[in-house]
Amino acid sequence: MNKSLHISAFMLILFAYVLPLHAQVNLDTVRSQKFDTGKMWSFDYPPIDYLKSTYGLKTDEAWFEDVRLSALRLPNCTSSFVSENGLMMTNHHCARAILERLTKEGEDLIKNGFFAKTMAEERKISGYYADQLVLIKDVTDEIQNAAANNATILEKANSKKAKIKEIIDQTLKETGLTCIIIPLFNGGKYSLYGYKRFTDIRLVFAPDMQIAYFGGDFDNFTYPRYNLDCSFFRAYENDKPVNSTNYFKFSLDGIKPGEPIFTVGNPGGTNRMKSIAQMEYARDISYRNNVFLFDSYYYALEDLKKEEPSRAKELEDLRVDIGNSQKVLATTLKGLQDPYVMAKKKDFQKKLQEAVWNDSDLKEKYGKVWENIENTRAEMRKIGPKLSAYMASQNFMIGSKYFKIAKDLMDIAKELKKPENERAVQFTAAKLDSTLKAKFPEKFDKLIEQTKLWINAEYIRLNLGNDDPLVKKLCDNKRGKEIAKYILSNSIFDDMDDVIDLAKEGYDAIMKSDDPLLFFVKEYDTNIPQLQKQAQEITDTENILDDMLGQAIVKVYGYSLSPDAVNLTLRLSDGTLKGFDYNGTKAPLFTTFYGMYDRYFSFFKEYPWDLHERWEKAPSGFDLNTPFNFVSNNDIVGGNSGSAVINQNAEIVGLAFDGNIDSIIGNYIYIPHNNRMVAVDSRALYYAIKKVYVADRISDELKDGKMMKE
Repeated sequence: MNKSLHISAFMLILFAYVLPLHAQVNLDTVRSQKFDTGKMWSFDYPPIDYLKSTYGLKTDEAWFEDVRLSALRLPNCTSSFVSENGLMMTNHHCARAILERLTKEGEDLIKNGFFAKTMAEERKISGYYADQLVLIKDVTDEIQNAAANNATILEKANSKKAKIKEIIDQTLKETGLTCIIIPLFNGGKYSLYGYKRFTDIRLVFAPDMQIAYFGGDFDNFTYPRYNLDCSFFRAYENDKPVNSTNYFKFSLDGIKPGEPIFTVGNPGGTNRMKSIAQMEYARDISYRNNVFLFDSYYYALEDLKKEEPSRAKELEDLRVDIGNSQKVLATTLKGLQDPYVMAKKKDFQKKLQEAVWNDSDLKEKYGKVWENIENTRAEMRKIGPKLSAYMASQNFMIGSKYFKIAKDLMDIAKELKKPENERAVQFTAAKLDSTLKAKFPEKFDKLIEQTKLWINAEYIRLNLGNDDPLVKKLCDNKRGKEIAKYILSNSIFDDMDDVIDLAKEGYDAIMKSDDPLLFFVKEYDTNIPQLQKQAQEITDTENILDDMLGQAIVKVYGYSLSPDAVNLTLRLSDGTLKGFDYNGTKAPLFTTFYGMYDRYFSFFKEYPWDLHERWEKAPSGFDLNTPFNFVSNNDIVGGNSGSAVINQNAEIVGLAFDGNIDSIIGNYIYIPHNNRMVAVDSRALYYAIKKVYVADRISDELKDGKMMKE
């Protein structure tokens, strides 16, 4: 999915179609369905029988092993081998930061794309890697026994952590693999995953940004789509291309309606097996808070574009960077607030509870797990808003640097309190000037930081309430932009020279200051340690309860349900081409290049529906009727970006890059009625690379499954 995690008529219309309001449905009759927990099948428990009964497919362990070894995990994305010579396919939006990093003077790889005409021109990406899952081992008994052999929750949690570390350390010593331990089925099962890590990854091909992200943020999470969202890397070992025995070969035959297709990738995480109490906390606190931050900043940036038209492009780029996260958060919250969604989740929990309570052994062991989780969530509700209020300043995207500078000054004050001979060398009298100047940025974007400042203050008000002393100190009954003006009119932090002068006055002067930002930092330093300690204790307790809930799920359902996605670990999801209803009409199974050009001309060739000059006119012989993007009911979430879409012969038929707007609530529930994956068709990938980019070296390797001789 596109990564970059103004209330306009467009957004209001868009959100109106996110999820049905189900106003006509009697919620008492709503029932959970078999696939509410999704179809992200784990390779630990391959769904061989399910695929046979659903599609008549005869898969086996060998088929799943080949698919597993053909897939790769990138930092926050998915890739796969697509030739025997280590050629890797992923999305353009997964490579965007790489393109920026590899751009040389006089180039613009984002605008114009990249093609290595020879192996020697393939550009090495420093500090980058790809992981191949080569080891899966069930370690459930070891971990659960370690936890069980203790009396208190804290002891159980500590023993569990120690056992996990012991297993990982031992496996690393024995195999040299990169290892993690994954809780499956909400902690009902635990698996050790061992990865072979390829650390020599080189850029081979990427198209221009405008065709890869055609329609920009407006078209993100929509369909029909027209995106060539692809890029290609190559893995090397010992300075030679990897001999990738397992890889997905390209198919140019297309997909037939009803034909099973499979997405192979690394979904980041879902919460479909969480309890109702946990979902309600997410709705009322976690998502409420994050939506407030991202919505406020997203819409504020739109307002700033009007106030500062000379910076409009820069501000729009910032909006695009957070636009994906803003839509995901806002739409997930809308889903959590949908009574129909919650009714389905409550029915799932009710059925599970009844199965447990009707079995004396299960009831004795797991009967109170839901009540206990309710208690931990109730405890978190007491401290969560307070913790959130203080941590807003630390948000790397939306935390204002004014808070950071104030925190830095307070940390310096603690050093200045010490005798000269006990201070770190950079805080001694001889070094203090240079240390202070280094701490405070020379380039400070006041427009952006003041915007973030008032948003942070409003966020603190949201969580602490109007009557809290900190809120009164920061806001003084002001609202919006007026808060930033008020704070800075009473603060030294709008002038770096004033900050440095106060620092030189020493510890006592800093501590006696009535500056509102320093007041915040003092409150932060006083409250955060205890709040974090309490939150960790609650989290440790709930992790053990989650394990128990997961064990109950496994006892009742076995492995018939697909487990939640966890930590970008490999999954296979099945589906078929499937349209959906939207805006009073129907979405087609495929789009074509004809549709792209219609959109290009319909929007007067203007951003974000403009095209690079190479696409302004289709080259001779390029068939505009070629299927471009397609839509299916495969189950994916963030992290699946770059996932290969394969047929039953393990051949590439597409490349997943997004979902429709209705897929976003898939973090908590899979609703097949309108949850859709959006992918680039393999035919579009092949013919665009061959005919538009004239990159025969790559198109031939895709077609033949091996590199041409140079």
